[in-house]
Amino acid sequence: MGEMKVAIITGAGSGIGLETAKLLHGEGFAIVGVGRSREKLATLEAEIGNPDHVLSISADVTDPAAPQMIVDQTLERFGRIDALVNNAGVGSPKPLDETDDPTLDYFLDIMLVAPFRLCRDVIPHLSEGASVVNVTSTFAHIGGRRGGAYSAAKGGLKSMTEHMACEYGPRGIRSNCVAPGVTMTDMVAHRFEDEIFKRSNVETTPYPRLAQPEDIASVIAFLCLPGSEMINGQSIVVDGGWTATKYLSPRVTRTKWVEPDEEA
Repeated sequence: MGEMKVAIITGAGSGIGLETAKLLHGEGFAIVGVGRSREKLATLEAEIGNPDHVLSISADVTDPAAPQMIVDQTLERFGRIDALVNNAGVGSPKPLDETDDPTLDYFLDIMLVAPFRLCRDVIPHLSEGASVVNVTSTFAHIGGRRGGAYSAAKGGLKSMTEHMACEYGPRGIRSNCVAPGVTMTDMVAHRFEDEIFKRSNVETTPYPRLAQPEDIASVIAFLCLPGSEMINGQSIVVDGGWTATKYLSPRVTRTKWVEPDEEA
């Protein structure tokens, strides 16, 4: 395959993962797309439109055998690994006191244990110039209502990434996080039916729109390219200023205070 670079992306069949795959393919990467849904992976293949430069792997990333299988298939097909993007995730968590053990395990397995294992199995095959990007969340940086197991997983992933930056940086391997705010993916869009969720995000973001998947993907792709070579151990928050400010829209600040209903 010559010097063509190779990127492994989990959750590659839709949303942020799909947009990242398209951008990196445009930059000359072969794409190894990992996902549970064969239908979504077929979408990835169609969007890339270049069968020689895409490998779809249908796998549950929480399967302990999945990481080594992903690495083996990637090396068999392309012979190298230059970037790893841990993007697979789930949403709609509950507060800590409402989170049972199976739910805790579910969130941690997908968004902390699986990335840990995949990083562990990929790292030996990376060389100078390689990049690992772990997709975290604004909830890895600030306390958020209903965070629960989600916050625990994303916070752990952020700390793991910082360790990797220190441990493997001397080998020229960079490790960073991209922390999206509320992003209009299929996973999140249905939550905008909840007027309170909608207001609490729209009215507190000091930018006139919320993020689209391509907004997050462009930052992930940048971190996989040579122009970001000196960025290591960082978390880039992509949220229109939601985390860094205490913005309230004029619509909120000019509204009369209303006492909540007794039932609320």
